[in-house]
Amino acid sequence: MAPAHPVSPGPDPAHSWSAASGGRPVVSFAEPDVSGGRRRLRVGPRTVAAAACLVLGLGLIGGAATGSWLTGDGGADGTGNSFGTARTLWHSVPVDELFPPTVQGTGAGPGGADRTWTRIAVAPDSGCAHAFDPLLYKALAPVGCRRLLRATYTDATQSYVTTVGLLFTEADPASMSALAARFRAEHLDSRADLMPRPYAAAGTAAAAFGDRQRASWTISVLTDAPVVAYAVSGWADGRTVDAPQPAADAVRSGATTDPAQAGLGNEAQGLADRVQRRLRKTVGTATEKPS
Repeated sequence: MAPAHPVSPGPDPAHSWSAASGGRPVVSFAEPDVSGGRRRLRVGPRTVAAAACLVLGLGLIGGAATGSWLTGDGGADGTGNSFGTARTLWHSVPVDELFPPTVQGTGAGPGGADRTWTRIAVAPDSGCAHAFDPLLYKALAPVGCRRLLRATYTDATQSYVTTVGLLFTEADPASMSALAARFRAEHLDSRADLMPRPYAAAGTAAAAFGDRQRASWTISVLTDAPVVAYAVSGWADGRTVDAPQPAADAVRSGATTDPAQAGLGNEAQGLADRVQRRLRKTVGTATEKPS
């Protein structure tokens, strides 16, 4: 039997996200004002030698510190470096690196069944305006929005569609940790009024994937990168969903809701997990220092 929806070819593998808008601010340091002292002191040879050693020592220490700042080393764990690298990945990494044309989900389906997802649409990189429901937009506002990347996939049978998103924020590690703590404490990732919006594309299996078709979703506020990752799934036939269910609940044993029985929680959770793994791997590769 021919598939219900034709799978449209993915974008050119060589395609990359557009260049960043605007550069980083440049901070310069003024030289301290050391003029004004008129009193002259006699300095002996030993004092001169001691002062020279002190200046040399301070210069070596200062040089090492300056080198650390310039190379982006934020500490022994490299957190500052990886955060800075991750923040710019959206415009320097090809589409296929973050959202592969095909994703293998070994054991990702209900009962440990394998899944294979095919990418059918990639959204142009954008800001966050109109990309989220108002309440979710408000909840994410404290970390800012640098860029949003999205792609939509379908399963091997073209029965389900899932949009995966990576929101690159403006936040530092402390702000990301604070937002993650709030999401956990207030269970914001399980509220149906904070569901991410899908990305539909004409001529694909996701053409009818709108807000009312959302069935299951997951949201993760990362603390090791300035990124909020999410996925939202639904049926490819455009049916509406009256009671969407968070993926964490839909994948539990014994769940009997329609999204759970269809495996739509597995679709959202499985794809989100694998895209996050790829993101972390890409960040790790980008921050590796040559031996």
